Amino acid sequence: MDDRFFRNAMGKFATGITVVSTEVKGEAHGMTANAFVSVSLNPKLILVSIDKRAKMLGLIQESKKFAVSFLAGNQQAESMRFAGQLKGDTPYSFEQFNELPVIQDALANITCTLYNEVEAGDHVLFIGEVTDLKVSEGDPLLYYQGKYRELTAIEPTEP
Repeated sequence: MDDRFFRNAMGKFATGITVVSTEVKGEAHGMTANAFVSVSLNPKLILVSIDKRAKMLGLIQESKKFAVSFLAGNQQAESMRFAGQLKGDTPYSFEQFNELPVIQDALANITCTLYNEVEAGDHVLFIGEVTDLKVSEGDPLLYYQGKYRELTAIEPTEP
């Protein structure tokens, strides 16, 4: 199968959108990612998948810690910014949480120390041990078939 067919098939899986962030030498960095997984309850572990060509890869390897922010439905601009889809030199004002940069007003902010990294094809899987988290109410920003989507509740039907 060709790469485009595989990519289109993977786009059939709806995901939330995160911004993975870290700080190196006093400078905050962020990257949009939808490859996020909760891994373990004990210890509390999460996983993000980062392309080997991404600048974020070396930054996480250097800092040994990272944060993940779950974007809210009204944060499409943040997703686009950290995906490199918005041009401009305006610095982003991260909020600090547990000594890491995070997206303000996200549905959740999770801070981690690097627990393990696993090479997987053209990506590296970073497993983080959760050091702190905070949660807010709201609906998520979703991604499906290459487009942003909104969450809509489905009313239960009677049998």
